[in-house]
Amino acid sequence: MIWIILAVLLLVLLASCIKIVPQANAFVVERLGGYQATWNVGIHFKMPIIDKVARRVLLKEQVVDFPPQPVITKDNVTMRIDTVVFYQITDPKLYAYGVENPLMAIENLTATTLRNIIGDLELDETLTSREIINTKMRVSLDAATDPWGIKVNRVELKNIMPPAAIQDAMEKQMKAERERREAILIAEGEKKSAILVAEGKKESAILEAEAEKTAQILRAEAKKEAMIREAEGQAEAIRAVQQATAQGIAFLNESSPNAAVLQLKSLEAFEKAADGQATKIIIPSEIQGIAGLAKAVTEVAGK
Repeated sequence: MIWIILAVLLLVLLASCIKIVPQANAFVVERLGGYQATWNVGIHFKMPIIDKVARRVLLKEQVVDFPPQPVITKDNVTMRIDTVVFYQITDPKLYAYGVENPLMAIENLTATTLRNIIGDLELDETLTSREIINTKMRVSLDAATDPWGIKVNRVELKNIMPPAAIQDAMEKQMKAERERREAILIAEGEKKSAILVAEGKKESAILEAEAEKTAQILRAEAKKEAMIREAEGQAEAIRAVQQATAQGIAFLNESSPNAAVLQLKSLEAFEKAADGQATKIIIPSEIQGIAGLAKAVTEVAGK
């Protein structure tokens, strides 16, 4: 019976000496109170009684959200800022023996670093320079936590809470800025509308002037064509009169008129001249003789 109990105890002791390290974990092993080794993923065996697992370390990236910390800006504005730190343990031995309480150390270090950075900035710079503050804090914390086997991957300012009076002033400023932008947009719209109306009137005036110019050109061309047609008609009439005169002369030439006929024609020409506006007509003596002869012939014909 005693041997059975001893065998069971031996099996339990041997089973306790077998350790399996899961993924993304590490075990810090001590022997007789001193650091012995760091076990990574897999199965491991320890010496009974003298070896023990001093600390189990999680190697995954971890996130810690620190409560809001009061800070004072360069222009003496007190505000509260809470931060979020993303860190990862890179050396389990340093993490186990570097600092007593790593999370508390990171929290205090974050608060002091944040106060130092915000103390060099004014309120407006603090509100608009989150990315710069995040980068400075990450670099500073990463350098400070490196001896503890901790790597700070990222730091984010979660909330920036200025005093209520400052928030009211900021809201009023934002409202005034929105009203100013609205007034500018309305003014720009009215300006563009006035410009479009003026351009429309200008284009309308230009079109009217071009239409009037075209109409004047067309009227001038029509008048010119009418004058040309009238001149051509007059020229045609003159040509017809000249042709008739030429034909009459040709006819006279063909009929061999005597001197008396020619003188009678001349008398007819003076008769036509007398129908005009002349008040005095001088008739050559030859034509006067012909006129007397014509009178005598008329009297004889009357008898």
